[in-house]
Amino acid sequence: MDGTVDRVVEEGSTRGCSRTDASLSGEDERRDSDHSQRTHETHPDDERSLPLREFYPYIRCALCNGFLIDATTIIECLHTFCKSCIVKHFFYSNRCPNCSIVVHQTQPLYSIRPDRQLQDIVFKMVPYLEEDEKSRIYAFYKQRGLDVPKPVTSPATYPWKLPQRQKKDMLPQSVFTIPSELDVSLMLEFVGAEKGIENYKPLERKYVRVSGEATVRHVELFIRRKMELSQNCKVDVVCGEHLLGQCQSLREVCNTMGKNALQDGMLVLHFGLVLPAQ
Repeated sequence: MDGTVDRVVEEGSTRGCSRTDASLSGEDERRDSDHSQRTHETHPDDERSLPLREFYPYIRCALCNGFLIDATTIIECLHTFCKSCIVKHFFYSNRCPNCSIVVHQTQPLYSIRPDRQLQDIVFKMVPYLEEDEKSRIYAFYKQRGLDVPKPVTSPATYPWKLPQRQKKDMLPQSVFTIPSELDVSLMLEFVGAEKGIENYKPLERKYVRVSGEATVRHVELFIRRKMELSQNCKVDVVCGEHLLGQCQSLREVCNTMGKNALQDGMLVLHFGLVLPAQ
């Protein structure tokens, strides 16, 4: 009888222990699940990582599709490109490559500024980009036997502690300054060459700013030099429907032709290459 009671008590305690262990195990699993859920939940103040490709529209040049090097911004529309890319682009056009806004009538390089803050961001986001660029610059100068330029460092000075003249010198300056005597902006449009005229170079830069005292003859000489024309061909310069004489000044042409000859504030001159009359 005592043995039976002992067995019943022992079995009951064993089953009780099993139920307790099972309930504890279930509670542990629920706690682990709740903890894992809380761990995976993103707090609003937590930083989240993004792939670099999502920043490509902001750190790559639209002209070369590479990461920005010497980031340079157009002040008219705030679009940014590599310095070398945008300078080359402005040899052929005076409009922004992104939005086609007229940057400047004749000197688009006048309206660009270096964006050093953006360039620092690009170098920090793209590993080894700055080191690779420095290596390329070093190799470029060494291969040509030139002195490697030292990086320009600005002293840590405070503008409010400087004299007034030095403060003025520290203000951002334009890339180019246009003399006041260059008061006429030209757009030179090439209409073609007569059959038999060959071996001439294209006119790479069709936007020119000159003095109003310059004559059509000066424009012709400019075209001849840039296109490397031979003396066997003649340059005819036309404004509207009028063939211009070589002695006419550009200011006279502007006054005679009026606004009909202007486009975006520039005097449009068409020119063609013809053979001299026999």
